[in-house]
Amino acid sequence: MMTPLFRVVLVAVSVATLWIVLGRIRKSKLNIEDSIFWILLVFMFVVFAVFPSVPDTLAGLLGIYSTANFLFLFMIFILIMRLFSMSMRVSSLEDKVRSLVQEIALRDKMKMDEKEAGAAVKDLSEEEAPVNSVISKEKSEGQGE
Repeated sequence: MMTPLFRVVLVAVSVATLWIVLGRIRKSKLNIEDSIFWILLVFMFVVFAVFPSVPDTLAGLLGIYSTANFLFLFMIFILIMRLFSMSMRVSSLEDKVRSLVQEIALRDKMKMDEKEAGAAVKDLSEEEAPVNSVISKEKSEGQGE
C-alpha cells in the first residue's frame, strides 16, 4: 500500500518531470518521440498516485511485497527498455556516420586522383612543347629553302 506522502511525492516528481519535458520541447532540445515517452511515463505515474489500487493490484499479481518496490522495479524495467532502444538508435547512427565518412573519403580520393592526373597531363604537354617548337622550326627552315 502506498502512503499518502509517497503518493504526493510521486505526483510532485511527475509534475516536475512534465514541466522539464515541456520546457525542452519549447526550446527544441527534445525529439517528439522522446517527449512522448516521457509524457506517457509521467501520466502513468500520476495515474498510479491517484489510483493506488492499480499498482497495489499489479504488485500483488507479481508477488511483490511492497507497492513502492513494484514502482521502483517497474521504473527500472522501463528505463532498461528505453536504454536498449536508445542503444539501437546509437548503433544505427554510428553505422550511418561510418558510411558517410567512407563515402566522403572515397570522393576526396577521386578528386585527388583527378587533380594528379590533370597535373600529369599538364607536365607531359609542357615537356612536349619544346620538342614541338624544334620540329616546327625545322619544318619552317625546310620550307624556306
